[in-house]
Amino acid sequence: MTSGLVLALVACAPKAPPPEAVAAPDPAETAAELHERLLVMDSHLDTPANFSKPDYDIMADNPTQLGEVQVDFPKMQRGGLDGGFWVTFLPQGPLDAASYEAAKTAALKRNDEIHAMVAAHPDTFELAYTAEDAARIAASGKRIVFQSIENSYPLGTDISMVETFYDRGVRMIGPVHFRDNQFADSATDLSANDYGGLSPLGQQLVREANRLGMVLDGSHAADATVDDMIELSTTPIILSHTGAKAIYDHPRNVDDALMQKVADNGGVIQINAYGGYLELLEPTPERQAALDALATEFEGETIATADAETRDRYIARMKEIDAAFPPPRSTFEKFMEHMNHALELVGPDHVGMGADWDGGGGVIGMEDVSFLPKVTERLLAEGYSAEDIQKIWSGNLLRVLQQAEANKETSPAQ
Repeated sequence: MTSGLVLALVACAPKAPPPEAVAAPDPAETAAELHERLLVMDSHLDTPANFSKPDYDIMADNPTQLGEVQVDFPKMQRGGLDGGFWVTFLPQGPLDAASYEAAKTAALKRNDEIHAMVAAHPDTFELAYTAEDAARIAASGKRIVFQSIENSYPLGTDISMVETFYDRGVRMIGPVHFRDNQFADSATDLSANDYGGLSPLGQQLVREANRLGMVLDGSHAADATVDDMIELSTTPIILSHTGAKAIYDHPRNVDDALMQKVADNGGVIQINAYGGYLELLEPTPERQAALDALATEFEGETIATADAETRDRYIARMKEIDAAFPPPRSTFEKFMEHMNHALELVGPDHVGMGADWDGGGGVIGMEDVSFLPKVTERLLAEGYSAEDIQKIWSGNLLRVLQQAEANKETSPAQ
């Protein structure tokens, strides 16, 4: 948002004060008005996955598709979303040289698409490289484009690729996704536990990210991996899109002890809105039968490691099933249950928003980013102050980025 608050922050000093320096709302101010003057960011926007689709236009008000098409400029305007971390993501594949090279090429292409989107709309979007850029960009009326990597698999075994992506503007990096890879154990790969946390290569990745001044993201990582990241990293880590295991016991969520450990180390837990991680969602008998038939059809295949043709066929079949037998959906109330639990446990200095937009996130009552003012309204109703809510929306996220920047080393990689 181009708000008076952000303009004042930039105008009053060469170095913008932290965004949590927000005045208390006037008693007559509505939640929507407060939301409009806050600096609002999300730590995990999978929207770049849509940039290459011929029927998607970032400047158009695209029809919302829950979990797939939820972010564009008109929706950002309506929801007061100033920007966030736009993700370069590639799914996990085989751990061999040829696959690493193919994944690297695809990741660089995806990253190119982020740059191309910004270059095509220079009056609307701007790349951000430092925490201080955020308030300045928002004050100019543009949307903030920080960059992150979800799943470091495309880096192969070449740690110098971390710096390659840093030079392209990436400021947050997560080592792993759905399956164990060359860097770390995953929270959702229950078939093996190869490293018991970070691998030796993963330890190098953490050190290199620290050296460069990048934020480390423990989302999707096994608990042991998160423990290792906290132990090894010289700056606080973030969980860019996660949930509370106390609310729903799913491997992707974190328990209270680990959540507290992240917070005690200065880190931040960003709450996601991915329905399957918020609660148990039971399919109808018809949908379950269709899913069982799909599993039989692709028996012996794992989509994460399948070839492109097989993966495309699987995705097409899933879309047919979803159209015929829609999946069950979680709700805004359940999302807020996760957020409120985290806030009650670790406090507003260590919680934020990472809904997994365009990557499976979204719930009934918060189908796309245009619904974000509801979160501010609910947090006010829960008794949180304007300063607390500013921390939740961006202050905590930017603080962790500032700490990573301050820790950046000037020496070259060893």
